[in-house]
Amino acid sequence: MDEIVVVVEHRKEEVREITYQMLWKAHELCQALSHELTAVVISGGEDDLYGDIAERANRVIAVEGKAVKHFDGESYKEILCQLIKERRPFMTLMPHSAYGMDYAPSVSIKTGLPLATDCVDILLEDSHPKVIRQIYTGKIFSKVAFRESDGYLITVREGAFPADKAGKYQGEVIKKDIPSALPEPARQFVGFEESDAGDVDISQAELLVSIGRGIGEKENIEELKGLSELLGGVLSCSRPVVDKNWLPKYHQVGTSGKSVKPKVYLAFGISGAFQHIAGIGGAGTVIAVNKDKKAPIFRVADYGVVDDLFKIADALKEKMRDG
Repeated sequence: MDEIVVVVEHRKEEVREITYQMLWKAHELCQALSHELTAVVISGGEDDLYGDIAERANRVIAVEGKAVKHFDGESYKEILCQLIKERRPFMTLMPHSAYGMDYAPSVSIKTGLPLATDCVDILLEDSHPKVIRQIYTGKIFSKVAFRESDGYLITVREGAFPADKAGKYQGEVIKKDIPSALPEPARQFVGFEESDAGDVDISQAELLVSIGRGIGEKENIEELKGLSELLGGVLSCSRPVVDKNWLPKYHQVGTSGKSVKPKVYLAFGISGAFQHIAGIGGAGTVIAVNKDKKAPIFRVADYGVVDDLFKIADALKEKMRDG
């Protein structure tokens, strides 16, 4: 069967957004190739994770069993290798996450299929896949070709594609038991702990005032925080601000932080690296302020101001107080 397989990622009874992003891209590829789309869910079977997925794929293969109630990379590898052997999909998409990076390389080794990791786009040239990856810390995009193969394995970076529903599907849910010969896991699940959520949740904010290295010094954060409070918004930041320990991790926007969907996103002193841009794909209106007129953030901004960020922040504060 000519098909593209998407491995569903879920945690704590919730499908992760990267799954919907992979399904969106898989739909686009399936349309171009006249292939079918198959989603694979590996779970304990106690919770219904299939409803929304079935509306985005031709079929959902649900591999259920107590042995995979909690994530284990070795078990995922064995299950996926067996499915790939049985179904021989043209392409298998996996998340470039802590989970995906655990099992994807071993799936490649066991199946002998080529693997490309941390991909931000997937292209078709004469029906052959090529992927786009970043090199030199994101400064250059490289196009990578595969050797000729019966199938291809790809891990997808979170935020690379939209999470919108694409196509009209009513996929059949096919339930399967886990393989009887599944080996005992070498690791034991102890518990799942989220990183500190902090006192704000930037992913739920309708207005974000986001700061980057352009603010200059830690002491200047209070000025932008004051603006966010006047606007009724929440303060967020890019990765350099977190790396300098100026703000806690839960304020960070981007692929290594949080994806956000505010109605308005105000970016002050943010250059706009791909990792950050990927985190604001769902924003309604993006307004960027930066001294550098060549800053990449202006390529995605709906409105851009080339000026000193503190001058603009002061003007906004004054307008808010007068209003």
